Amino acid sequence: MQKAMNAKSCFTGLLMVLLAACQSSFPPADQRQPGAARFESFYYEGADFSGAPAADEYRNPILAGFYPDPSITRAGDDYYLVNSTFSWFPGIPVFKSRDLVSWTQIGNVIDREGMLDFKTLGVSRGVFAPTIEYHDGVFYVANTCVDCGGNFIVTATDPAGPWSDPVWLPEIGGIDPSLFFDDDGAVYLMNNDAPPGAAKYDGHRAIWIREIDPQTFQSLEEPIVLIDGGVRPEEKPIWIEGPHIYKVGGAYYLSAAEGGTAVNHSQVVLRADNVLGPYEPYDGNPILTQRDLPPDRKDAVTSVGHADLVNTGEGGWQAVFLGVRPYEGDYYNTGRETFLLPVEWRDGWPVILSRGEPAPLKAKRPALAAGATPPVPMSGDFSVTEDFDKDDLAPYWLSLRGPADEWLEIEDGALVLTAQRDGLGDVGYPAFLVRRQQHLNALAETVLSFDPQAVDEEAGLAVFQNDDYFYAMGVTLDESGQRIVQLRRRAGSEMGSDGEVLASAPLAGEAGAPVRLRIRARRDVYDFDYAQEGGAWTSLKKGADGKILSTHVAGGFVGAVFGVYAE
Repeated sequence: MQKAMNAKSCFTGLLMVLLAACQSSFPPADQRQPGAARFESFYYEGADFSGAPAADEYRNPILAGFYPDPSITRAGDDYYLVNSTFSWFPGIPVFKSRDLVSWTQIGNVIDREGMLDFKTLGVSRGVFAPTIEYHDGVFYVANTCVDCGGNFIVTATDPAGPWSDPVWLPEIGGIDPSLFFDDDGAVYLMNNDAPPGAAKYDGHRAIWIREIDPQTFQSLEEPIVLIDGGVRPEEKPIWIEGPHIYKVGGAYYLSAAEGGTAVNHSQVVLRADNVLGPYEPYDGNPILTQRDLPPDRKDAVTSVGHADLVNTGEGGWQAVFLGVRPYEGDYYNTGRETFLLPVEWRDGWPVILSRGEPAPLKAKRPALAAGATPPVPMSGDFSVTEDFDKDDLAPYWLSLRGPADEWLEIEDGALVLTAQRDGLGDVGYPAFLVRRQQHLNALAETVLSFDPQAVDEEAGLAVFQNDDYFYAMGVTLDESGQRIVQLRRRAGSEMGSDGEVLASAPLAGEAGAPVRLRIRARRDVYDFDYAQEGGAWTSLKKGADGKILSTHVAGGFVGAVFGVYAE
């Protein structure tokens, strides 16, 4: 999954009817394969933003959709960024940029079977909060595989890959490992773990540090606590995590997230004369939060935190961090996204946002030369068409819990999926290839040729949050053997893994005749449409409840995805 897809821009306005130039034609009869789920194309568009940014501005988020827990590093004039992917494969996308605004995905860290094992995990387990560092020609990613091995480090001389097999750190518990390379050659690892002694309250955690061997990454010294609880222990702060250390002007700055990853999320900073402390917290903490702002404000960005800072030199210090864009209260379906803001130094302390200042959706560009236009847009309003005319998939495509090699082929300009016994709700390894929903107002469309042979065979288009919460619109057979299109919904673990059928309609024409499928997201509702060869769009279900696909309802740490499946 290394080659970038060919994007065709045909976006004409807020979720308008697709232009003919962007619509996929039906395949010729001699290319239809009975028994195979053949997807001829995949089209995505999204429109959430009003007013184009000025020439000296950029749009936030810089990575729209499910790109949480950003970490950034600089290598010469280039910047590299990674994100969490949990149990999706390939894991940990790697992005490259020259200007911190235009980002191109160049690969994935976890990109081959055997590196990590996700196969028995829930969607929101697996790889949490990776951190990336560059030192002396080598890139390092430190990470935790939750319920699948613990903490590890991988390395690469080319961030596009390949990356090494994981070096496991069995003596280091907790999550969120992060590396710091000091000027004297010493290497330190920080992580979140249980506090010394018994926890005093739920969410009581600590940040630890230890020196490690720069070659084997094993501990050289016993760990030391840097932060116990948080910057104001008397307030019983929760979930101190995501630590980073920066050396500036001879002083060491320790920055970490606090308050949990929901609406009380924040970023705090401390300073010391020695890398091992003691660290003094900044009186003005937190240096980033939105928890004090009115929840009903316009264009709200909430839950900000988990920041990582980078010194650009001429462009000043900048920070990447996660945030969410709710459509109502704490409801959002697009997951935690990556934002960028400048860092202001005040009396020797870095500040990302003043208290009470809203996170902007537009900001001044860093003073860096404009980067190349990415082949696939990652920010703002855009549309993308995938024609499957290359041998490899673009690196943003994902499958659940493992590679797609067993059930996917690219053949004659189409995706061909072999149905698997595991379905979308089975917490297994389904034939399910997805891309992120990157806008609250979005649309996904595909053309499917599929000739089901039994009532339990189905292929189609889905919007999916996790195994318990999804909609699936597929072609199958009814009890009489009639080919139909039907919409299923699963809204909670109490339902069977297949969910419930909300709507269905008979399909005319020969067996395996192509059907166009379309899902439209309108913030908190979704519309499901289909069209047969030469026919107009027909509504199968309009205004279905989209809140079941929100993190608020479905739980976990991911965002919704659109994808094609065969089961």
